Amino acid sequence: MIITQTPFRITLGGGGTDLPSFYRDHGGFIFAMGINKFIYLILHRLPVTERKSIIRYSQVEIVNTPNEIRHPLVREALQLHNIHEYVEISSTADLPAKTGLGSSGAYLVGLLTAIRTYKRQSITPAEVAEEACHIEMDILREPVGKQDQYMAAFGGVQTLEISKSGQVNVEHLSVDFMTMLEFVQKARVYYTGIQRSANAILKDQNEASKQKERSGHHQVVDSLLHIKEIGIEIKKSFLEKDLDRYGLLMDEHWQFKKKMSSHISLSELDDLYEKVKKEYSVLGGKIMGAGGGGFLMLYCPDKGDELDSFMTTHNMPRIDYFPSTEGSRVIHDTVGY
Repeated sequence: MIITQTPFRITLGGGGTDLPSFYRDHGGFIFAMGINKFIYLILHRLPVTERKSIIRYSQVEIVNTPNEIRHPLVREALQLHNIHEYVEISSTADLPAKTGLGSSGAYLVGLLTAIRTYKRQSITPAEVAEEACHIEMDILREPVGKQDQYMAAFGGVQTLEISKSGQVNVEHLSVDFMTMLEFVQKARVYYTGIQRSANAILKDQNEASKQKERSGHHQVVDSLLHIKEIGIEIKKSFLEKDLDRYGLLMDEHWQFKKKMSSHISLSELDDLYEKVKKEYSVLGGKIMGAGGGGFLMLYCPDKGDELDSFMTTHNMPRIDYFPSTEGSRVIHDTVGY
């Protein structure tokens, strides 16, 4: 049995610039952190007498061959690595899926890490991230970018500079403990209770970026160019330990992000956001990931406890988090034959 532990991620700046429809023309920039909330992937080889494979997630699949698997990430990962033995694959996580924290990328990176361990093949974080990108972007043609896979593989606080050719340069940002402690106390994260697939939102953004004749093309590209520049400024705010500047930049980022699609925010969350800025001194905030629900980050420098109480009355509990120290890794390995 092999068990992998893979971190979720929080995007701090540049979100959306990691999609090929944007970076092929302009280059991408992501500033993000892996957090100490994880998805756990279990891969167990079954005896030949079972004559079936079992895939457990929100559903349970029992199949004879990998090409029968409905879960696209599992099916393509097993087929890519020619895994034809009978296996059982299951997963569990600290946080729910479809909430803007990169769960699909983390799932796939954790699975690929387990498969490579099962095959006794070493692999670097960059290699497993690119393999995950290949499955999602090239084989499945999903409208996703590269940050989720890279952040799941590397963890920690990283900048990802993506060239027009798609090459990713990963740079670790060393943030001292006291600065990060201050950050997680002020940049508070709440669960809205809304789960959604990011694919519809990302598909809209992707198509608008690619098709110059499409309505909204210039607005999406212009917003992403601003978001990229804001991401670079956000990185500087961390280096200079000016975290309140980050909060203000979050608000600027959010205004540009909402211009890209009417599905990114919800009217009730927009109303709530304006209220907490006015009454609880919130400097900025955003819906995590592509938008539409999931987790909401609010930067509150002074009235955190009061904000927590207010959000609780709206059934939006706060979650604690801290940067992960590493990316996807094997935490248990007893392969039986």
